[in-house]
Amino acid sequence: MSACVPTRTTDSAHTPSDNNPHAPPPRKKFRIAGADLSASIAVFLIALPLSLGIALATGAPLQAGLVAAAVGGLVAGRLGGSALQVSGPAAGLTVVTADLIHRYGWRTTCAITVLAGLAQLALGCLRVARTALAVSPAVVHGMLAGIGVAIAVAQLHIVLGGTPQSAVLDNLRALPAQLADLHPAALSISVLTLAILLLWPRIPGRVGRAARVVPAALVSVAVATVVASFAHLPVDKVDLPSWRSHALAGLPEGPALGLVAAVLTITLVCSVQSLLGAVAVDKLLSKRPELNAGVRRSDLNRELLGQGTANIVSGALGGLPVAGVAVRSVANVRAGAVSRNSTMLHGVWVVVAALLLVPVLELIPLAALAALVMAVGIQMVSLNHIRTITRHREILVYAVTTLGVVLLGVLEGVGLGVAVAVTVAMHRLARTRITHEEQEGVHHVRVRGQLTFLAVPRLSRTLHLVPQEADAIVELDGSFMDHAAYESLQCWQDAHIAHGGSVEITGRAGTRIAEPASTSHSCCRPWTPWRNHHCDRPQEEERHTGRPSGHQLATGISAFQRNTAPHVRGELARLAREGQQPAQLFLTCADSRVVTSMITSSGPGDLFVVRNVGNLVPLPGAESGDDSVGAAIEYAVDVLKVRSITVCGHSGCGAMQALLNTPPGGAQTPLKRWLRHGLPSLERMGAQERAWARLSGRAPADAVEQLCLTNVVQQLEHLRAHESVARRLAEGDLELHGMYFHVGEAQAYLLTEGTDAEQLPDEVFDQVAPTARIRV
Repeated sequence: MSACVPTRTTDSAHTPSDNNPHAPPPRKKFRIAGADLSASIAVFLIALPLSLGIALATGAPLQAGLVAAAVGGLVAGRLGGSALQVSGPAAGLTVVTADLIHRYGWRTTCAITVLAGLAQLALGCLRVARTALAVSPAVVHGMLAGIGVAIAVAQLHIVLGGTPQSAVLDNLRALPAQLADLHPAALSISVLTLAILLLWPRIPGRVGRAARVVPAALVSVAVATVVASFAHLPVDKVDLPSWRSHALAGLPEGPALGLVAAVLTITLVCSVQSLLGAVAVDKLLSKRPELNAGVRRSDLNRELLGQGTANIVSGALGGLPVAGVAVRSVANVRAGAVSRNSTMLHGVWVVVAALLLVPVLELIPLAALAALVMAVGIQMVSLNHIRTITRHREILVYAVTTLGVVLLGVLEGVGLGVAVAVTVAMHRLARTRITHEEQEGVHHVRVRGQLTFLAVPRLSRTLHLVPQEADAIVELDGSFMDHAAYESLQCWQDAHIAHGGSVEITGRAGTRIAEPASTSHSCCRPWTPWRNHHCDRPQEEERHTGRPSGHQLATGISAFQRNTAPHVRGELARLAREGQQPAQLFLTCADSRVVTSMITSSGPGDLFVVRNVGNLVPLPGAESGDDSVGAAIEYAVDVLKVRSITVCGHSGCGAMQALLNTPPGGAQTPLKRWLRHGLPSLERMGAQERAWARLSGRAPADAVEQLCLTNVVQQLEHLRAHESVARRLAEGDLELHGMYFHVGEAQAYLLTEGTDAEQLPDEVFDQVAPTARIRV
C-alpha cells in the first residue's frame, strides 16, 4: 500500500540544484495581472471621494478617511478571507463614529477602534464567524436603513450650506430653520453633484457604455470641483492639514461602561457588515465564473481576523474604523479582478494620492462630498429589501430596527430588532388555530399552524368534541408536529377507532395522510424519523429463523403496500400524470449505506439518481463500454433540464480502497476496467503543485479519505468535459456541486454552494450545519 500512497516530497526536477538537494526552492516571481491593475484603478477612483466624504460626515480629520482606505486595502486585502472584498471606511459606521467623536474625542475614538479590532481577532480565533450570519436579514437591513436615514438627514444640512447636529432628532428639528437660511452656492454644487450621480449611469447607447467605465462618484465630484473653481463660488473646500500634525490614537478616556458599549458597537457593525459583504461577493462570483475561476470562496473566520488586524492598524495610525464595503467590492468584481492584488493595489493608490495629490484634493467642495455621502445614505434604504422582507412577513422587525437605530442608536436599535425577531418567531411557533365543525354527519377538526406541545391542551379539548362512533377528518395545515402533539393525536385516534368511529388524517388542501398503524400490526409510526429497521415484526422473526431472503423481499413489499403506499399514492399519481421533472442530477456511489433520499431530505420526483462503483464520471471519448453514465448525464441535462448536478462521495469507499491497494497489472477484470476512470483522481492526489483537500478545516483521517475527497473534485472536472454540461454552464443555468457524506458521523459536507470546483484550487469541504437546508 505504501507504494500507492502519494507523498509530498519535492521532485528533483523542481530542486534549484542537483548538487545541493537541500537548497531552498526558487521563489515564485511576483506578477500582477492586467485585470487586477485596471480593477484597482477603478476601485481607487470610487474609494477616494467616498473616503473623504465619510470622514467629513463623521466629523473626523479628513486624513482619517484616507488612512482607513489605505489600511483596508493593504492590510485587510492581504490578510482577509475574501480575496475580492474591498475594505475601508464604511458608510454603515458613519453614525456610530460621529457619536463617539462627539462624546469622547478623536484620540479616544481611535483607541476604541483598536480595541474593537482586538475583539474581532478574538472572535475570529473562536471561529464564530458563521454565527453572525444567523442574525435575521430583517435586522441587518433595518440597521443599515436606520444608519442610512441618519446619514442622509445629517448631510442634508451641509448640502443646504449649514452644519449638522449630533443627533437625528436634533437635525430634523433644525431642518425648517436651515431651509429658511439657504446658501445658494453650496446648494447649487450639491444639486449638480446629485444630478450627475443620478444621470451618469443612465446615459444610453455606446456613449453610455463607454462613459460608465469612469465611476459616477468620481465624475460628479470632479465636475463639481471644476465648476466651483472656475466660477469662484464661495463654498467651503477640503482642508487637509499637514501629516505632521495628524492625531494618532491615545489612551481611552471616559466611563468604563460607555467605552465597553462603544467597542461592542464598532465590533458588531464592522463584523456583520464585513461578513455579509463577503457572502455577497461569493454570490456575485458564482454568477461570473468566466472571470473568477481561480478565486476561492471566502473564509469567514479569516475575514474576521483580517478585519480585526486592519482596525488595530487603522486606529493606531489615526484612521476611521474599517469594514468591508459593498460598493467598492461590487466594482472590484465587475471590473474583472482575479486576485487580492487588486484590493491591495487600490490601497497603494490611496497612499500615493494622500502624499502627492493634496493640492488637488483641497480643491474639492465640501458640499459635493456631502451630496455624495447623502446619496449613499439614501441608497442604504433599499426598496428591494423592503419588498423582500414584506413578502416574508418580517416588516415589523425591519421597522422596529430602523426606528430604533434612528431614535436610540445602533446597538440599541439592533437589540430591539433581535428581540422583536425572536418574539415574532415564538409567536408564529405558538400560534395555532384549532376549529371543529360538522358537515353532513362528518366532524371536521382543522389545525392551522405548527402543532407543538403548547397547543396540546386545545387540541385535546377539540378532539373530544367529536362524538364516539362518528366519522372524523383531522386536517393538519402546518409543516411541523412535535412528539407531544403526535402522542396526543395518536392516543385519541386509537381510542376513537376502538369505540367504533373512523378517522382520516389529511394534509393541506385535503390531501390524504394515512392513519398511523396500530401497535398490534406494526412498530412503525407516521412522522417518526427514518430508522434502519424493518417495520413488521414478522420480518424480525424471519431473520432469526434463517429463511430465504425472498420471503423478506415479499414481506417488505407487503409492508410497503400496507403502510407506505397510502402516504405516497396521491403524490405518485400526480407524478405519473405530469411526468418526472427533477431539479437535480445526483451522481453517487453504489454503496448500500448511502441513502440519497435520506441525506438530501428528498422524495419521489426530486432527484434523478445515477449510481456506480466509486461515483465515477468517465470522460467523453474514453474507451467504449462506459456510455451509460454519459447517456444519463445527457438525458438529465438536455431532456430533463436539471438545474444542478451533484457528485457525492462517501467515507470508507471500497472503490477508492481498491484504487490505493490494487497493484498495477494482473488480469483485467470488469471491476479493474471500470476503476481506470478513477486513476486521474489518484494522480491528482499525488500532484506536487496541489494542496490536499481539507474536511471542514481538518486534514483527512487517512489516504483513503483523502482520495475520496479528491475523487469528488476530479469527477466534477470530468463533468465539465461533457458537451451538454459545458454548454449549459456557459449559458449560466446549471450549477455543479461537490458533496461528501461521512457514513459513521451521519454528516454531510459541501465543496461549494452555487460555485464550481474550478473556483477552489485548494479544495475545502465545509460541514453542513444541522439547521442548514440543501436545495435540491
